[in-house]
Amino acid sequence: MNDPIRSRSLRIRAALAVAAVTGLGATALTALPAAAAGEAVTVQYRQSSTGGDQVEPWLKVVNTGSSSVPLSQVKVRYYFKADAGASYTYACSWAVKGCANLTGTFGTLAGPTATADRYLEVGFTAGAGSLAPGADTGDMQLRFHRSNWQSLNQSDDYSFGPTQTTYANWSKVTATVGGVPVWGTAPAGNEPTPTPTDPTTPPTTPPPNGAALFDDFDYTGHTDPAIDAHGWSVRSNSGGPGVPGATWAPENVTFAKEGTNSIMNLRSSTAGTGESTRHTEILTRASKFRNGTYAARVRFSDAPVSGPDGDRVVQTFFTINDLKAPMADDYAEYDFEYLPNGGWGEPANILYTTSWETYRPDPWEAVNQHSESRTSYAGWHDLVLTIDDNAIVYFIDGQEFGRHDARYLPERPMSINFNQWLIDLAGQTSTTPRSYDQKVDYVLHVKDQVLTPAQVAAKVGAYRTAGTTFQDTVPAT
Repeated sequence: MNDPIRSRSLRIRAALAVAAVTGLGATALTALPAAAAGEAVTVQYRQSSTGGDQVEPWLKVVNTGSSSVPLSQVKVRYYFKADAGASYTYACSWAVKGCANLTGTFGTLAGPTATADRYLEVGFTAGAGSLAPGADTGDMQLRFHRSNWQSLNQSDDYSFGPTQTTYANWSKVTATVGGVPVWGTAPAGNEPTPTPTDPTTPPTTPPPNGAALFDDFDYTGHTDPAIDAHGWSVRSNSGGPGVPGATWAPENVTFAKEGTNSIMNLRSSTAGTGESTRHTEILTRASKFRNGTYAARVRFSDAPVSGPDGDRVVQTFFTINDLKAPMADDYAEYDFEYLPNGGWGEPANILYTTSWETYRPDPWEAVNQHSESRTSYAGWHDLVLTIDDNAIVYFIDGQEFGRHDARYLPERPMSINFNQWLIDLAGQTSTTPRSYDQKVDYVLHVKDQVLTPAQVAAKVGAYRTAGTTFQDTVPAT
């Protein structure tokens, strides 16, 4: 759920720093991203619409340097002045690189100005590939609008160029490579800060192991006493989210071996009525998790196990605490949500990562920041979420997917959850029974430590090498 005058082009020389980390006897070396010598890009812009219902910045990224640039290291920011109380929704109409290979995230400026207090940050997945010297991305036809489709005002937006009807270099949109500023001028006082790297002083002391939760989901079934002993609750109580009248079915949470790993399966099903709909969820009883690293290996599914396809299914891995009152500012929720058949106004598959500040259920009002990718994510994926005192960062299969702002950081601890449920019954109106599976290989939380995806993999591998199927040393709050 849901939320760029003086031209300059900087060529940055920075080396890769190597971080050594040891986790449970395993050591991994991870290179931190940085702009390499010869890497430089410019951003070209044209406006597609001066209308009052949505902003349409069309962009191209051009490699003006002497070396190839991996697009997954490039971030572009378009700056604007938000309308009072508005939240925003990003969309990609068309892109040469493919809309599925672009991400859009909204952020808040640390130093608001008269023409900018928000920005749209556009990033790229690994599927976008690299830009050779002299090459460009081609068209990226982007747009965003108020989430409730109310009118908006572009005339006071920093990056908006009403007369810019053909592509040209545009310094009011900024770009970074590996976190290093390489193009454009941000609104006063909001220059991106380069990622500090110094190859002469790499870190020599690995972080301590620290408190952690790890579960390989090696259970016999939903009634296995170890599930309760390990702090999990398999949901059976009624209520939302999803189809009214649906049942949360603990018996549909099952466990089986696939190869050498034990796999948890969440099966949700329906025959087209609320009474026939079965949702599934497992969550920690304790809300004791806050900053640190969260990781899980999850298998999303596009097609049902049996029966007709088309239901608006939500497959998830998330953390959450309770909403004490509408718009309470100590609420927190951080989601991976895959919709294989669309939903929430989306016509087809989409993956969201969303960081929540708060919301009001009635009338609906939400304060959050999200990133999304409109493509199939069927199959196994490594999901990693990191939270420190500065940002919330989401990774999928080792690549950064979304980076959200400090305003969305948690004020209180949370629980860890997996669930699969149907938004409604409008996607498929058949009364033929059908069911959908979401599988989970493991879950990991490391308290107060930000690990890279490679470090997560090393830590999980070390648990398994040691024969550890469960550990929880995270203290109660």
